[in-house]
Amino acid sequence: MRLLLVEDDDHVAAALSAILARHGFQVTHARNGEEALQALLPAGAQPPGSPYGVILLDLGLPDQDGYEVCGKIRKRTSTPVIMVTARGDVRSRIHGLNMGADDYVVKPYDTGELLARIHAVARRTGTSDDTTITGGPPGDPGTVRLGPVAVELPTRRVTVNGTDVPLTRKEFDLLALLAQRPGVVFRREQIISEVWRTSWEGTGRTLEVHVASLRSKLGMPALIETVRGVGYRLVTPAAP
Repeated sequence: MRLLLVEDDDHVAAALSAILARHGFQVTHARNGEEALQALLPAGAQPPGSPYGVILLDLGLPDQDGYEVCGKIRKRTSTPVIMVTARGDVRSRIHGLNMGADDYVVKPYDTGELLARIHAVARRTGTSDDTTITGGPPGDPGTVRLGPVAVELPTRRVTVNGTDVPLTRKEFDLLALLAQRPGVVFRREQIISEVWRTSWEGTGRTLEVHVASLRSKLGMPALIETVRGVGYRLVTPAAP
């Protein structure tokens, strides 16, 4: 997997790059926010294209605030972002997640945990290898079919009866999580942890809004079933 490391300290970047390389990652190092944005979208590239599977983003950058860089990245691409920073207070964590980060790791960290978090966000967002499938039919590998609904995990594309349904990043993450285990009840706490990467109780209402939005956009209110007092599960539509 190709990985973009945004870190202004060359010594830290060199040490981490060496570790990541030993675990099979191809690392590109950007020293500031502008270099990161240029590396993320090379000349001529169009959003939401990205040559990287995961971005490790330090917040203490010399040219602009890391939160600002994360916001710019999120507007251009769905590539997962892991913030790696010494800012460990709860308010900073919440702000980072709200700015679009997929995970938040506080320095000093255990290398094994960082590697596990990289693989976790890559699995969840369908970027666990170097292959990007574009424009393939809904029968391609990595597609979950649920009656008329097709969820293409590698390309983050959703169709209903062959018609594209535009979803936000979190709406897709939520649907993909449920779709990969249809019929299984996911607890609200588990969904919030997997999709929003936080246990902040204020996210509970956000989950309800996202479920309602998915039901409306897909035009299938019964697809996502509420299990009262527990959570949600995806119900595979009956064949016509």
